[in-house]
Amino acid sequence: MLKISIIETKTQYRLVLEGKLIIPWTTEFRAAADNAARNLRGRELVIDVENLTAIGEDGTAALDELMRQGARFLHAGVFTRHVLRQLARTVPKKEMKG
Repeated sequence: MLKISIIETKTQYRLVLEGKLIIPWTTEFRAAADNAARNLRGRELVIDVENLTAIGEDGTAALDELMRQGARFLHAGVFTRHVLRQLARTVPKKEMKG
């Protein structure tokens, strides 16, 4: 199961993910991310992965795509930090925001 919460501020559009980013819920996440991209209005897209407990191959691909598009990620745990570091190694530095 995956829960996606949306937090909007003047400067950020944040997607907070909780649970498992695996098939079939990756499709729901991609739809939420696409909707966020359409509604940024100059704000930064932030993906909060602190409360993910599992990330499948499809989920990793979705996160990689958002990282390449410049989304910022929030994380706290060892698991999510490791996954994001692995993804960051595949994204050329000029493509990354920050």
